Amino acid sequence: MSNDPDRTRRGLLAAIVGGVTAGGVLSPIRSYLDGFAPLSGGVWDETQSDRRTLQGPHGAATVRTDGYGVPHISADSEAAAYYATGYVQAADRLFQLDLQRRQMRGQLSEVVGPDTVSSDEFYLKMCFDDAASATWNALEGTRVGELIQAYVDGVNARISEGKLPPEFGLLGFEPRPWTPADTLLMEKQISWTLTGSFRTLRKALVAETLGTAAADELYPDRLDHDAPILRNGTDRPAGAQSIGASKTNTHQLDAALVNRLSEFESPPGIGSNSWIVSGEHTESGEPILANDPHLLLQAPPIWYEQHIETGDINVRGVTFPGVPFVIIGATETASWGFTNAGADVIDFYTYESDGDEYRYRDGWRSYETEERRLRVAGATDRTVTRRRTVHGPIIEEHGSEVAVAWTGFGATRTTEAIHEYTHSDEMDSFLQATSKFDLPTQCLVYADTDGNTFHYVTGRVPIRQTDGEPVAGNQIFDGSIGEGEWDGYRPFDRPNWDGSGFIPFEEMPHVINPEAIGTANQRIIDDSEYPYYFAESYSAPYRGIRLYEMLDERIDSDQPVTPAFMREMHRDTVDLRVQQFVPMLSTTVSEESPLREHITLLENWDGRMDRTEEAALLFDYFIRSYRELLFSEQLAEIGLPESYPTDWVIAGLDPESEWFDDRSRAELLEAALQTAVDRLTSESAAVYGDVNTTGEMTHPFGLSFLNYPSYPTDGSPATLMNYRRTDVAGSSWRMIWSPDGTAEAIAPGGNSGRYFSAHYHDQLKQWADGEYKPLSLTQDGDVRFQFGGEQ
Repeated sequence: MSNDPDRTRRGLLAAIVGGVTAGGVLSPIRSYLDGFAPLSGGVWDETQSDRRTLQGPHGAATVRTDGYGVPHISADSEAAAYYATGYVQAADRLFQLDLQRRQMRGQLSEVVGPDTVSSDEFYLKMCFDDAASATWNALEGTRVGELIQAYVDGVNARISEGKLPPEFGLLGFEPRPWTPADTLLMEKQISWTLTGSFRTLRKALVAETLGTAAADELYPDRLDHDAPILRNGTDRPAGAQSIGASKTNTHQLDAALVNRLSEFESPPGIGSNSWIVSGEHTESGEPILANDPHLLLQAPPIWYEQHIETGDINVRGVTFPGVPFVIIGATETASWGFTNAGADVIDFYTYESDGDEYRYRDGWRSYETEERRLRVAGATDRTVTRRRTVHGPIIEEHGSEVAVAWTGFGATRTTEAIHEYTHSDEMDSFLQATSKFDLPTQCLVYADTDGNTFHYVTGRVPIRQTDGEPVAGNQIFDGSIGEGEWDGYRPFDRPNWDGSGFIPFEEMPHVINPEAIGTANQRIIDDSEYPYYFAESYSAPYRGIRLYEMLDERIDSDQPVTPAFMREMHRDTVDLRVQQFVPMLSTTVSEESPLREHITLLENWDGRMDRTEEAALLFDYFIRSYRELLFSEQLAEIGLPESYPTDWVIAGLDPESEWFDDRSRAELLEAALQTAVDRLTSESAAVYGDVNTTGEMTHPFGLSFLNYPSYPTDGSPATLMNYRRTDVAGSSWRMIWSPDGTAEAIAPGGNSGRYFSAHYHDQLKQWADGEYKPLSLTQDGDVRFQFGGEQ
């Protein structure tokens, strides 16, 4: 055991945050971890059954736990139900709650030490905590605010018992009381994960270094395909003013600033699938809805499943730990899900500045400045100076700086919308609730027992204006002259969300009661048909094209859409990248080449990324090698070593493109295939499932015995059955629902974050195999906690 326990604990948590695996940094605590041994040691005592009766200051409630560890909470009032929700979430996921909160508040170094100072500085300077406080100030005293407070009371009741998860004892610190602003901070966290992009800055750096033509070739604002989500337009009134032409601008940016900021934006692999089919085309005559959001995959999962029933509501689904209300799920009358819309809700501004003041329009203003103490365990504390302008917080590096405007900095009403979903009993009330869904921008899909369906893009998308004229947001604005401003935007205050500075809710892309619709993060609507600037870019359309291929073929056939077909779509592994790259390889490699047998393997393969396929493994290795050979060296020279363009762009590069430099495309293709073959030869993997496994979903500690088991699974970044093992992202929740009685779902892991719980990873094998479990609205399971009224 180390002679410096504080240093040992800091090293362990540094490994947690940095993703360092067990080895040198963790070896000093091996003897301490002996306490985890089942049926021995103090840690095991903390994970034993906790069934008991407790007092509840908000009224009586009962928590039952079913065979998958899902809490079924019944209560006479919502306040009592959400108090119990807070208590049981803390019982199952308290360390996850605290770690997320520390990251967003810039307080990791307080327990980690110097290794996380850079992260803390970013989050402190972005002022996410003030954004959460602004949202709480708007909610405090409202009905939703009262329910959040009840939830917070439940979390703190569990904390105050002192029976903390073993991570806290291992790391030597205790959580502070949970606050309402912490719950709203979780809303900011997921919103940032889904919309926080520094693509504008990266593209500007490429344009400045290599020219605008190169930037536009690598990072086009519009991918060339004809498979938008809304293929027949959007149900909206006309008459909005068209924007000016988009532009790719160069700007004096320091590569260090852009590279650093890229560490803290939306991670790769964030996306989702969803689709709905009307009763006109189903076997039962009822609509069917499917959803699988693609987020980071980890142990424990990013989602927490719960079922809440009171006299007024009966809702089941998933939420983020730290948030009381079900975010994706179903009630007795409806079901809904989300995919990321890709809307551009972030802008960047530079100023004429003398260091103390910045010029804004006709005058000079002092920066709004605040100093924060950054506590650093085992080292000298630091002082972080937070600076803000009228547009938002300032982020700087090496003398280069930008101000960041983001819709999430305002007081948002999304939590109100989510709560109202649980009370909506028909489509009109659900749509009314959706009008308050300010952030993140999402493609919402909905189906109900009346047979209604809709797709609606949620959130507030800015209408940028310069000199009174609308402009595109894919550029860096001159803040000193007021370029690109949003009317009614007030960061860290209450914006006028319904004013002229944002696309009106009625004119957001949507369609009511479509025959069928599918979303997979592709372009939402043809740009020429939509009069507002909406997004800087969208995901590659592979999943979107495949989704519509399957839906169209089924609807055009004599076979009705069934729940079994929806499951087939969830499990589909056809990778359309194969149709682009394999023909290029076929024409490149000569018949005499030793690589020809591998080309034949790929040519005879159906393009399915299945675990049993040797060709799928070869293709996976090839595509990664080709991407690296083509771009890694050149992008590294300008400070963006891994900012690869999408595979759609790579496949479509002209053979004479300057990106091939003095190498021909044929040479690079053959070299990439040779690299893939060499890798196959040198490694023990023989089929795709040997490497495409759930073993990549690790616990943050990085200790093998805390990680999930390694099961082979199917899918790739470009398939509907989505799994991205190198980014460790993919289908974080698969759900299918219909009024015909179909209600099923699965999560990638388990609902409990307690290592020795039977529900730590009890859904993982089913998830890996594309199976489901029931999503019932019936109270189920043994009583775990019984809350009586306050005595």
